[in-house]
Amino acid sequence: EAMLFVAMLGAYYYLGSNKDRWADHVAPKWWLALILMAILLASSVVLWWGEQQVKKERFAAGRVALWISVLMGIGFLALQGFEYSVEWKDTTPYSDTYGSIFYSITTLHAAHVIAGLMMLMYIGVMPRYGDTRRTPHKPYEAAALYWHFVDAVWVFIVLFLYIIPNIQRYLHVH
Repeated sequence: EAMLFVAMLGAYYYLGSNKDRWADHVAPKWWLALILMAILLASSVVLWWGEQQVKKERFAAGRVALWISVLMGIGFLALQGFEYSVEWKDTTPYSDTYGSIFYSITTLHAAHVIAGLMMLMYIGVMPRYGDTRRTPHKPYEAAALYWHFVDAVWVFIVLFLYIIPNIQRYLHVH
């Protein structure tokens, strides 16, 4: 999973090394990306707290934390849809190379968010998800680990697709 995103970000920088391909492109709105990042990071904190509750066998609190994280993840996807509607005015997946790779990376991440949400929702309806003492399998921890990975990937996406291009554009203009 991590190598897939490394490859996509590598493709992004390879394509961007020829500035003629997207020299006129307006960098995406960084403030939306930061709001999205805050939502995902906060959801990871909530889910981590839920993990701690499950370890203490406070399963109800763990379940509440899990469902709060799910709601935050759904909010992330809704806001990302809004972001797409804002960005679509300037850039589409078929407008140029930049649009193609930008939407490919962010949509690939959204697909991983959806997969993480499905895992969390499955755990959320399981009758028992803590340490059963019969097996080393810990479904809550496994799903949470995937969720934390998806959140960490977003931090890199924000850095490489939003922050750095906006800084470069600012320095180029001034």
